[in-house]
Amino acid sequence: MLKDFYDTVEERGFLHQATDSIGIRKLLSKTTSGYIGFDCTSDSLHVGSLLPLMLLRLFQKCGHKPIILVGGGTTLIGDPSGKDETRKILKKSDIDSNKKKLKNIFKKFLSFDESKENCAVVVDNYEWLSKLNLISFLRDIGSKFSINKMLSLESIKQRLGREQHLSFLEFNYSLFQAYDFLILNQKYNCKIQFGGSDQWGNIVSGIDLVKKEKNSQVYGLTAPLVTTSSGKKMGKTAEGAVWIDESKFSVTNFWQYWRNTSDEDVIKFLKLFTEIEMSEIKKFKQFTGSELNKLKVLLANEVTTLCHGLEKSKRIEMESNNIRKSDQIDSEVINKCENKILLKSEKIKKGLTIKQVLVDLKLSQSNGESKRLIQQGAVKINQTTIDNKDALLHEEYLIKHPAKKECYYLIIFVGKKKYGVIELIP
Repeated sequence: MLKDFYDTVEERGFLHQATDSIGIRKLLSKTTSGYIGFDCTSDSLHVGSLLPLMLLRLFQKCGHKPIILVGGGTTLIGDPSGKDETRKILKKSDIDSNKKKLKNIFKKFLSFDESKENCAVVVDNYEWLSKLNLISFLRDIGSKFSINKMLSLESIKQRLGREQHLSFLEFNYSLFQAYDFLILNQKYNCKIQFGGSDQWGNIVSGIDLVKKEKNSQVYGLTAPLVTTSSGKKMGKTAEGAVWIDESKFSVTNFWQYWRNTSDEDVIKFLKLFTEIEMSEIKKFKQFTGSELNKLKVLLANEVTTLCHGLEKSKRIEMESNNIRKSDQIDSEVINKCENKILLKSEKIKKGLTIKQVLVDLKLSQSNGESKRLIQQGAVKINQTTIDNKDALLHEEYLIKHPAKKECYYLIIFVGKKKYGVIELIP
């Protein structure tokens, strides 16, 4: 028997809008196919894209067949949704390269085991969009769209309302996305499209097109665009995007990003980004203080395991715990710490400012920010708070390395959660 996908989506907070809740429930009473589209504007996804991935993962776990549509064709155009300006136009070779790397991320979340009826598939809309004849497309597909209705799409209204540039290329994006739904319905009997709330207008356009072309009923369901309690868009930090690919964003920083979740967001994120049973999560709602901090570690471990594997998640948790416990830490923690720089002893003797070291360890973005952090009392070396903005590193901070002869180390903390290691080598 299929697990109820719709009830789970509602309970865990995935649901923003649905075109027909009764019709969708009836559709999902049997195995069906549904899709989400991902444009290939980058060679990785950031954590803002975790929500649709988790939605597809849940869809598959409930017995249904997930289709990932990579936009090899639509990326050549650029989706105006949620954007104040035209997206950068990428070369076909860059899009192809991005596409290959994205497929490796999808494999972390979905099963592509072809022996199973509901195995995931990845399809590329370049396959059909590249073959379109303009006159035929405009006559057969374009004739089904009303300019008046297209102008009412939120992504279009926002650009025009702000008098921002909107190219004819972007204006046609919703036609192509609608056409994608039609093709997927024809080739894979795809019955439902998922997306972020900013895709609602495009999804409805696709539903209308399928109905006009095939007299067939299909559906749409959108998830909310996740923001933090501070109102910031999910996946954005002062340092930039939080990427899933560890070559673009270290696993240590990824783990710390989730560990730093605010008290107000931790329950919501456990519902959306982990597979912990709701019966357990409901018990967590009573947690406060140190118990909440344990939940943040749980969240960091669960999401990091999903995106990077259990071994890396456990290693980083151990590193994070050990590195704060005492002056003497395990040699394995020092050796495997990702946020580490090696220095020759002569470098310290010549004079190296702490504010520059903070920048080198990516604990600060500039010397100016380093100064402010020091003046605020946020910077520690080992257990010593630094209060002089022009202070230099000197040898009295160094601790003997527990395993390497003639090697020393020190730990620099910024606040309670960010840190880096400097290892002094002969």
